[in-house]
Amino acid sequence: MKAKLFLRGLILGVLVTSLFVLDIKAQYSTAFGLRIGGTSGLDVKHFYKSSKAFEGIIGTFGNGISFTGLIEKYSPVYNAQGLYVYYGGGAHLAIYNGRSDHYSYFGREINYYKNNDVGLGINGIVGLEYRLPEDIPISISLDLKPFIELGTGGYVTFAPDPSLGIKFIIR
Repeated sequence: MKAKLFLRGLILGVLVTSLFVLDIKAQYSTAFGLRIGGTSGLDVKHFYKSSKAFEGIIGTFGNGISFTGLIEKYSPVYNAQGLYVYYGGGAHLAIYNGRSDHYSYFGREINYYKNNDVGLGINGIVGLEYRLPEDIPISISLDLKPFIELGTGGYVTFAPDPSLGIKFIIR
């Protein structure tokens, strides 16, 4: 119940915040770091245009690993230096190791994946990112990366995939 309330609050906060955004240049060019949450792992983000970025995630969850690619649109939050709202979408490939444990992992029912299945999915993303002052090369983000996945085991699943991210800016 608390998780649902948190997710609803995060979505509402991002939507309200997005009403007060302007379109200006990106806050950095390339960064890498960690994503902690539904899918935890390594994360790299590169801005290929002034307000558009590609994000790649190699993540783990429960009993598998996933590879995700996202295209994101960034806009600064009006009157909040260093704070940005972002949204976008992409796709992922998930590979499961065949364990037959039954538990829920951030909305993903692990018991579906008993036969070393492979899943393909589409992803959305919406979040907030804060770039620390220029002399500190760190960015912190909070987002939801909901997805729908189709698997070789005949399953279809959905998960909200919330996360906290910490990235180190390299240029």
